[in-house]
Amino acid sequence: MELEREKLIGMLRKMCEIRYFEQKADELFALGKVHGTMHLSIGEEAVAVGAISAIRPDDYILSTHRGHGHCIAKGADIKLMMAEFLGKETGYCRGRGGSMHIADVERGNLGATGVVGGGIPIAMGVGLSIKMRGTDQVVLGFFGDGAANLGPFHESLNMAAIWDLPVVYICENNQYAMSMSVKRAFKIENIADRAAAYGMPGVVVDGNDVLAVYQAVAEAAERARSDQGPTLIEAKTYRWKGHSKSDQEGYRTREEVEAWKERCPIKRFRAKLIAEGVINEDEAEGIEREAERTIEEALEFAEASPEPSVEEIMEGVYA
Repeated sequence: MELEREKLIGMLRKMCEIRYFEQKADELFALGKVHGTMHLSIGEEAVAVGAISAIRPDDYILSTHRGHGHCIAKGADIKLMMAEFLGKETGYCRGRGGSMHIADVERGNLGATGVVGGGIPIAMGVGLSIKMRGTDQVVLGFFGDGAANLGPFHESLNMAAIWDLPVVYICENNQYAMSMSVKRAFKIENIADRAAAYGMPGVVVDGNDVLAVYQAVAEAAERARSDQGPTLIEAKTYRWKGHSKSDQEGYRTREEVEAWKERCPIKRFRAKLIAEGVINEDEAEGIEREAERTIEEALEFAEASPEPSVEEIMEGVYA
């Protein structure tokens, strides 16, 4: 698989933007500037970037409650995302939705959801829409390992399979559904093994290797475009932070977390690009600093944006 230099650099930049955005969001929460809760995907950046880099701008995605990475990888305006986090009128949902409800329909991001597994049947519906309209688009449906034990997972994959819908299901297996380890929740070694029951390919990929994710999704997307139906991809990765901001993380050890941090997807990709002569150390530093500036500029925009007015606060909330 040969990718152009600019494509590879763009993938590294997106991964850094996701990391810096979430670190900044975490910091703002600690300062009391972000309310409610949030679900961070720090450590999982390779899945979002690898998958979404493998599809076209006119393709679709369905995200999850842990969806900041998907949103940024699909080309979201980070200034609007930051404004949404801070509850500002200029945010994607005019400050009403917060972390879990961002959608960017113009760019094909059909939305995050606070409902575990809620995007899985919607992805199937989007796949049906694509087929009925006769286009060669595809839809990526992201979900976590916990959602794979819900009814909509089985129903949706079965329906997508029997109708040969252009859906690529991507299970981000970050090892824990809230506090439930996959080793306790599944009798099988790989969640992707379930694909056989629906007559579709099941692919297991290293979710901390952005190029491996890219390759798997590119092949699945090509299969979907040629009317050969859906694929289930399981990307094995790890979340460095807790399930949400209220998570005490009593179910795992510090040693386990540190071991996974040694497999950081950003450091790994950065080192690969340097080793292969795609970029040098100075260029890598420049990419990271550029990503950091993007986040700081987004924060400046958000903090300077107006609060929603009390008179208009119900607009867009109730029909």
